[in-house]
Amino acid sequence: MSDQLPPKTDRIDSVFRNGSMTVVGVLAAFSLGILTEWTVDPSPWKLGDVAVVAPMVAGIVAQLLALKRLLHPDSLDAAHYGRAIRLFLWGLGLLASGVMIGVIADALASL
Repeated sequence: MSDQLPPKTDRIDSVFRNGSMTVVGVLAAFSLGILTEWTVDPSPWKLGDVAVVAPMVAGIVAQLLALKRLLHPDSLDAAHYGRAIRLFLWGLGLLASGVMIGVIADALASL
């Protein structure tokens, strides 16, 4: 009989990771849809629109990079998984900030 504890594994379950990949993929697709709707607006673009589109594009890139990281087998390691999820959340925050800047700019322009 051994008094040793089983080695601690810092791995996540693949089913959990697969669910996270699904969420990240769906939200990244919605983010691309938001950007598409924003860019097909018939009103002419102004220099100030860069302040709206730049964080949105950066956020979508971060989300897609997070999805790429989650698709790699190393993402079953808890540290890799955590970094990918944090990158995704940063991307989501950047996208949301771009949308909010656009909403505020439109509200101020209509006053």
